[in-house]
Amino acid sequence: MKLDPTRTIAFAAALAAGAAWAADGAQPQWKRGIENQRQADLGNGSFLNPVFAGDHPDPSVLRDGDDYYLTFSSFDAYPGLPLWHSRDLVNWQPIGHAIDTNVGAIWAPDLVRHEGRYYIYFPARTGERRSNYVVWADDIRGPWSEPVDIGLPGHIDPGHAVGEDGKRYLFLSGGDYVQLADDGLSTVGEVKHVYDGWRYPEEWVVEGYAQEGPKITRHNGWYYMITAVGGTAGPPTGHMVIVARSRSIHGPWENHPDNPVVRTESRDEHWWSRGHATLVEDQAGDWWMIYHGYEKDFWTLGRQALLDPIEWTDDGWFVARGGDLSEPIRKPAGESSGQHGMALSDDFDGELGPQWAFYDPAADEMERVDFADGALVLAGEGTAPRDSSPLTVIPGDTAYEFEVRMQVEPGAVGGALLFYSDRMYAGVGWNGEDFVMHRYGVERPADGLDAGPGGELWIRVRNDRHIVTMHTSRDGDTWEKYPVQMEVSGYHHNTVGKFLSLRPGLYAAGDGDVRFLDFRYRALD
Repeated sequence: MKLDPTRTIAFAAALAAGAAWAADGAQPQWKRGIENQRQADLGNGSFLNPVFAGDHPDPSVLRDGDDYYLTFSSFDAYPGLPLWHSRDLVNWQPIGHAIDTNVGAIWAPDLVRHEGRYYIYFPARTGERRSNYVVWADDIRGPWSEPVDIGLPGHIDPGHAVGEDGKRYLFLSGGDYVQLADDGLSTVGEVKHVYDGWRYPEEWVVEGYAQEGPKITRHNGWYYMITAVGGTAGPPTGHMVIVARSRSIHGPWENHPDNPVVRTESRDEHWWSRGHATLVEDQAGDWWMIYHGYEKDFWTLGRQALLDPIEWTDDGWFVARGGDLSEPIRKPAGESSGQHGMALSDDFDGELGPQWAFYDPAADEMERVDFADGALVLAGEGTAPRDSSPLTVIPGDTAYEFEVRMQVEPGAVGGALLFYSDRMYAGVGWNGEDFVMHRYGVERPADGLDAGPGGELWIRVRNDRHIVTMHTSRDGDTWEKYPVQMEVSGYHHNTVGKFLSLRPGLYAAGDGDVRFLDFRYRALD
């Protein structure tokens, strides 16, 4: 395989910024942005991955003129399918969500534009029930339609494509595909098998084969199918990106001679389990892959979004040029549309901010929410975090702390958490008189708390690289250290499943309301 010499020179220059950082042996450092959060843009024409710190798995990116839009898997968090906008592929700002109706855990979406309309195709799972859905909008900022169930229960990860015949198709896990109706809201005919995948050497250490996440790109008369195999979690060396191409949407598909084009080869690398890619062209005609990976030793942060430059070769294939992504890379073309990210802190000034999401909410979950006098008023539900649908935010830092003031009505219990799922969480709750400790997803005392007299309390939680300490205060000035500290490095998918991340959260249980005021988040260096 021969590289195009002009593009080889261009990408050598693009990577020069990274070499400069490494020349004196210094460890590259991220820039700090909103609330001291990590940001990729280094301010010198280069960026350092991740472009989205924290849990942003299965990224799907759409170029629309000079704008880029992106969404991720949102799993059990609702509102779901968060939407982001960028002009340079590095600095992103939130613009809303595409779904409020809970149809189950949302996996691996595909965001596309077809004949002026935006579509997001995605699978969702509730218990043992699986199906695939689509939502659509005429404006990327909404309103978005209610989810349309298009079936295909035996498949996940739908990827939209338009064939040389002008018809629309969905490519599916396992190398299958199916035709779509012209409006994109139903399927036509039977699912067909079109691609057998690429098999890695048997001695490689992976989670499992798991051929999934097909994304189709057309370039210079070829269709390219970008697929993930190897399993998205498990061993750090499992997940990978493979490529196949065809002159026809219907195949036959031939494999890249140098598959996989991306793979973590050692647990010593900074990014583990790299895979599930989408291709995108920037405004200068250079091409990139965006995919996810786990940060070394931080499965708790979930799968973070990574940007990798690619280079087309003269035989019509491409290679990844970002190496192991541990060093800065020259930024893509385009001007930033604003500072990256969003604040996680909240004054609760009358609406639920875009940083918040309920865990596996009921259809009427928002009826629990009210605002009064600068407070989020959350009606109690259930008896503990596991059955109270906590509100959570996504952290992107290896060390951070957050603080909240809460007013607990008689009969209610409220608290602050590090929440992974209904099976695994840690934190402290209070009923106005007594504390309850949450650890390993269980309560101490085991039966939680009885109705208490209510009152006011401040709680501060610090997660410093998996070591958790908590403080409480009755006046916001004098703080007392909670007598138990915790270690939470095992609160992640490889322990309890579900592909989620450990997140700061708030919960209200019992028969009364809990008022939350002045939620503050700050990343630690």
